[in-house]
This record gives sequence, C-alpha cells and structure tokens, in this order.
Amino acid sequence: MTSPYLIRFDTPIGRIELLADETEITGLAIERDGALPHDDLPERPAPVLDTARRQLDEYFSGTRTTFDVPVRLSGTPFQRAVWAELQRLGWGEAISYGALASAVGRPGSARAIGGAVGANPVPIIVGCHRVLGSDGRVTGYSGGDGVPTKLWLLAHEQIGFAA
Repeated sequence: MTSPYLIRFDTPIGRIELLADETEITGLAIERDGALPHDDLPERPAPVLDTARRQLDEYFSGTRTTFDVPVRLSGTPFQRAVWAELQRLGWGEAISYGALASAVGRPGSARAIGGAVGANPVPIIVGCHRVLGSDGRVTGYSGGDGVPTKLWLLAHEQIGFAA
C-alpha cells in the first residue's frame, strides 16, 4: 500500500500533520507530547495539502474565518451527521452537546455526540473545538494537548466560555 499524502508544519498550538488522498484532506492531527501519529512516515506533498496548509496558516494568523479545502469525512452515518452540523458553525460560534444532539435528531444523546465530536478526523477545519457543555464549560478536547489546545482555539475565535 502506498503511504498517504502527508505534510507536517508548525503552528501556534504545536506541529500539525495533514493527510490527504489525491483530492481531499482525510486527516488532521495536532502534536501531543512532541509526537504526531505518522512521524515515522516521510512527507509526500500534494496540491490539496498545500491549499490546506495555506488556509490553516491564514486561520492561525486571523485572516481566514472559513475553510473551503475539500475534506473526506469517513465515519458512521451518525458521526457524519454530527460533523455536518459542526461544518455549519462559523468562526466565533459555539454550540452545546445537547443542542448538537437535537440538531441531528437525537435529543438526549449528548454522550454519543461527545464520542462523535471526539472522533472528528479533521479538527479545526471541521470545528469540533466549538462544542461546549450545556453550562458553557469546556468539557474536553481530543486534539493536541487536550483542554489547553481547545482553550487556545476558543480564545483565538473569541468564543466565550464558562470558567
């Protein structure tokens, strides 16, 4: 099997690794404890990766508030429904797990929503950091260094949250 298209680059929240097929971004990982999931693989640049990196650089510099790089979100129908709702959120907008559950027609399933949010294969581009507890609290984050990474992203987008 050929290794995926892959690049890595530095950001304010640590190194990011982007994976892609010929035309779409398929994964984004944020460095955790100095490591990325595919540090053992060589980089394989591709035009879609260059586009995604440029858009992420612009996001981190504050000049981009939306992403239009193509992504492929592989998951269960439930996960894809959750991720589609996340894609509707704009810069600076947040939603609670409960409201997200209602939006996908599964009221009362906030815990399952949390699992789907945490399984998002392309965080930041699909803004899973924008999901908060029903009381506005930050309840967790699976990317990078966890909650500190989420707090940085929320502050960057000027999204208020409860302490």
